[in-house]
Amino acid sequence: MILIFALESGFAYDLLIIDSQASDPYVPVRQAMMAELEKRGFIEGQNLNIKFWSLANREGLARRAWLMEKDLDYDLIFLNGTVAATSLRDFAFGDFKYRFLFGAVTDPVGLGLIKDFTSPPPSNFTGIAYPVPVRERLRFIRNVLPDVQEIGYIYADMPQSQSYLKWLQEILQEDEFSSLNFHFRVVEFVQSESGHVRMAMLSEEYIKELDPLVDAFLSSNDQMGVQPDFAQTVRRLSDKPLIGLGEKDVMDEWGAVISLFPDLEQMGIQLAGMAEQLMTGTEIGEIAPRWAPIGVAINLREAERLGISIPEAYIKRAGDRVVR
Repeated sequence: MILIFALESGFAYDLLIIDSQASDPYVPVRQAMMAELEKRGFIEGQNLNIKFWSLANREGLARRAWLMEKDLDYDLIFLNGTVAATSLRDFAFGDFKYRFLFGAVTDPVGLGLIKDFTSPPPSNFTGIAYPVPVRERLRFIRNVLPDVQEIGYIYADMPQSQSYLKWLQEILQEDEFSSLNFHFRVVEFVQSESGHVRMAMLSEEYIKELDPLVDAFLSSNDQMGVQPDFAQTVRRLSDKPLIGLGEKDVMDEWGAVISLFPDLEQMGIQLAGMAEQLMTGTEIGEIAPRWAPIGVAINLREAERLGISIPEAYIKRAGDRVVR
């Protein structure tokens, strides 16, 4: 599916936006970025020309988008998600004719987009990474749910999942996390706008298999884990708590009890500031990449249903992101 919104040319700034998929987390990140750009004076239809693609997580569609857009002299290309960033990296990494800003990318270091989060960008990519650092997420689990030791982790066979799995397996070897034992299962990556629905269905057999073996499930860092279908499936098939990936897992009552999540609205606001700098002439090497801001969400009703007590310190930290 191609979504393209184009305005007349001749405006002060030309922005190309490429989403990996027309869904969470990409839509709220993009919407927050565009709202903040408008506050900063970049008005679509007045001084900002925007063209938009959604790739449905399909690399073939990324190639088509690139062939159509590569000669149109955009001031900035915003890549929203791992599939979008990986695809455009393969076409234009190191070509400073193009300036790329990425958002919601799981592993920009592993993808070779940046060196690290402390050095200036070495090439023509900078932006904000998606996930909460793995150590922080594991510490969160251990502190909020100290009785949890056996964890079910069902993931989709996607690029971001593979990066996250590598991190998990490396960090779980550290003494600090020796009490945690993960049970890994993988489902097929379904490439379409509604692929997360099918992937959640494929996860059902593993949820049933793991339910008697684990103390909790952890949502995967991919398109299956961030959508409602997986969380709802876990809640329907298991009486074990689900530790979510995003804010909506908890606040929209999809089924997660707690979540330490990347704050998508704040990510979008920060991306808007970086986009403003890049479109108005700041060199890309002067804009350091960042991790996403972090938030906490807690569903006390779900916790009570499962007989779980949440430490008061984390309830206070969550602030208004608590379902009571």
